[in-house]
Amino acid sequence: MMIQNKHEKLKQYLRELESVAIAFSGGVDSTFLLKTAHDVLGDKLIAVTARSCSFPERELNEAVNFCKAEGIRHFICDSEELDIEGFSENPVNRCYLCKKELFTKILNTAKEHGIVHVAEGSNTDDDGDYRPGHIAIKELGIKSPLRYAELSKQEIRELSKEIGLLTWEKQSFACLASRFPYGESITVERLSMIDKAEQLLIDLGFRQLRVRYHKDLARIETDEAGFKLLENKELREKIYREFKQIGFTYVAADLLGYRMGSMNEGLDEDDLS
Repeated sequence: MMIQNKHEKLKQYLRELESVAIAFSGGVDSTFLLKTAHDVLGDKLIAVTARSCSFPERELNEAVNFCKAEGIRHFICDSEELDIEGFSENPVNRCYLCKKELFTKILNTAKEHGIVHVAEGSNTDDDGDYRPGHIAIKELGIKSPLRYAELSKQEIRELSKEIGLLTWEKQSFACLASRFPYGESITVERLSMIDKAEQLLIDLGFRQLRVRYHKDLARIETDEAGFKLLENKELREKIYREFKQIGFTYVAADLLGYRMGSMNEGLDEDDLS
């Protein structure tokens, strides 16, 4: 299907929903979905952003600023994952626990404001990885318009550029809890370490990146442009010094670079069942 046809399919689907609350993180996918939904539904559309210690303040600020600029009604709900029973132990179904809590709160917010449906921004690229959060989304009846329209991440970027969204070239982002190996406990302090480390790399010019937590070791995943930056010895030494101050003893660059869901590589069939 041609990309423009997919865009029209998305718009028609949103029209049929009549009123929607978009789970809005400020990322590439949810920004494109929110903008399209607002163009189609106008005041029958609201955005809801969850605030927690696993969601960097820079991302929250970007979400707030976008909604202000676009004139979109925006609500922020507190959804602290570490308060969810079992979440901090980081089980393999961690994402399910989080999404169940988060979207239950978004559903309540939507109901309070007379909105019938809730939608989220996963795309067809998300179908190929272990995503227990999708089970919670399905259980709660959350809509996934981008997947319905069969839009991939690259197509969303292309359409975002076409309609003038600055997020068309924004790096992909996932909640900071995804930086920990399953079974490694998640704490406010450790989330803060990851947030500070990633913010440092962003400030130094890195775009697509993850800092994975392995106790005293920070494993940096980045793209080819990031590896190019790491050729600079002075920059590498600066990163090492700063990461030491943050609390890491060792710093390593992953030779395979950035890839979605790398923490799932250690799972076996029994874990996924």
